Amino acid sequence: MTGSASGPIIGGPLVGPLSGRSIVVTRPLAQAGTLADMITQAGGEAVVFPLLEIGPAPDPAPLVDAVAGISAYSLAVFISPNAVDYSLPQILARGPWPAELMPAAVGQGTVRALLAHGVAGTVAPTERFDSEALLALPELQAACVAGKRVAIFRGNGGRELLADTLSERGALVDCVPCYSRSAPAGGAEPLLARWREGRLDALTVSSSEGLRHLVDMLDAAGRERLTKTPVFVPHERIAENAATLGLQKLILTGPADAGIIAGLCTYNWS
Repeated sequence: MTGSASGPIIGGPLVGPLSGRSIVVTRPLAQAGTLADMITQAGGEAVVFPLLEIGPAPDPAPLVDAVAGISAYSLAVFISPNAVDYSLPQILARGPWPAELMPAAVGQGTVRALLAHGVAGTVAPTERFDSEALLALPELQAACVAGKRVAIFRGNGGRELLADTLSERGALVDCVPCYSRSAPAGGAEPLLARWREGRLDALTVSSSEGLRHLVDMLDAAGRERLTKTPVFVPHERIAENAATLGLQKLILTGPADAGIIAGLCTYNWS
């Protein structure tokens, strides 16, 4: 029961806690499949409508430089699975992962992406998945990072909290943009059509940036519909940003896909 915002939905179970519900999955396309499959298994219709398009960084020089000097770093932080996908193949093309280089990740999805490339022993939070939780780990305290070189593999833009805090703790930090995030090329008409036809019950949003793209894509009528549609978010910061955009039916779930699907399945749809 997984499809695009405008395409047909074929097959899948007909009963479950999400039976009869059409749920929009707004993760980037490469990361949307797991949550979409969970929704399908729960009986729902998963509508994949990415709010971020992912591609290589427009300037490859920072990544090329970081890869060339990778052995000089003591800590390599990967912000997301996209950061792994767009940097690790180039790192490993030069040789095995350096034995003295400790990998770190913000979320468990990124840990799994590193493992898929054979990189184990990643330092990562196990409950909250954000920069604050990563910075709270013992391995990132001043006693461990002061005077050490740190590479942060990330997309363009984003929060500076991680880099700034590690710098304050005495680390020598290089931010390495290895991929780009941008607004989707298409418009929002597929979602608007679903709203008009009564075939859009909720959205799942895992990025404040993506949510801003959606609001910018919608006309006044679309924004009015969005404010009245249940929007499930896995992080308090996203919920706060959504509230400032006027969304009224916000549901804060547990983290990651597992938290989102649990929130969807226990929601009182009546």
